[in-house]
Amino acid sequence: MLTYAIRRLVLSVPTLLFISFVIFMLLQLAPGDPMAQVPLTVPPEVKQKMREALGVGEPALVQYWKWLVQVFWTEPKVFIDWLTRDSFLLGWVPDTNLYQGELRVISWQTRSPVMDIVLQRIPQTLWVVGLSYVVGVLIALPIGIYSAYRQYSTFDQAGTFVTMVGFSIPPFFTGPLLIVIFSVYLGWFPSIYDTTHIVNDWESFKYQLSQMIMPVMVLALQTTAQLSRYMRASMLDNLNQDYVRTARAKGLSEAVVVMVHVLRNSMIPVITVIALGVPAIFGGAIITENVFKVNGIGQLLITALFANDLPMVMTLTFIFAFLIVMFNLIADILYGLLDPRIRYD
Repeated sequence: MLTYAIRRLVLSVPTLLFISFVIFMLLQLAPGDPMAQVPLTVPPEVKQKMREALGVGEPALVQYWKWLVQVFWTEPKVFIDWLTRDSFLLGWVPDTNLYQGELRVISWQTRSPVMDIVLQRIPQTLWVVGLSYVVGVLIALPIGIYSAYRQYSTFDQAGTFVTMVGFSIPPFFTGPLLIVIFSVYLGWFPSIYDTTHIVNDWESFKYQLSQMIMPVMVLALQTTAQLSRYMRASMLDNLNQDYVRTARAKGLSEAVVVMVHVLRNSMIPVITVIALGVPAIFGGAIITENVFKVNGIGQLLITALFANDLPMVMTLTFIFAFLIVMFNLIADILYGLLDPRIRYD
């Protein structure tokens, strides 16, 4: 297993490089001028210097190489310096001072480092998107297990109806619908997510929960609908296997048969959906973040696209690709842990 993990990590490097090259070249074909938002009062010679500083006037391959150096060499040094200077875990370590003022990936829109902006937005995305995914998984797995065990029961039919609704209704419809019902008519929850809100007492904590409920509900509904159907189908495939009848014939309790033997084998295909759904939920949250005005990664990507901020779009898209590759590797490793019959070495 260790050899397989190391081999996959090594192979992921050229994969990510190829993905980043394709993304970069596709973005080079995008129309628009990053200097279009510069005021007309700026002299042409100043605009030319700004173009050179942003790397606009250089060939595409040169720009791509500079981006690689900045992302894989300069930004890690900045991150290590932050860990040894300001972080809680490694703040006691002497300062490394690796970063010596090299040019970082700069946003064309804000003229500030891209990774600094991304790190500012990640906590908001994790609060909403991360929590919604955890809630969706915790709800979907029990529903799928019990629906399979009680096939065609009233609970199974109700679960099928809810999952069909979750699959059929998109977030851009569910979000405004919840806002109209729970914010406009009932007045229970705020319609806009306040990203500047600080939790420092019980009242502020309750307000934080109230403004998270609706966006978490919208995203968790889709996660629950998808995972519960996969869990149900996988459980049904294993409940009729010979080893289940053998376990029951040996006198094992029904709880042990279902929750230990059947569940462990049924989780193997579901692990793929859960692992690969992590980066997918970040991309799917783009609409939800814009509906509820969550100042997260999704809204940042939309803003960068409208502003033709290619460095920001390039970096965010590469982050999504990195998440997909890494969680695919995690899913493969979990296969071997769940099923001893699977060996990669």
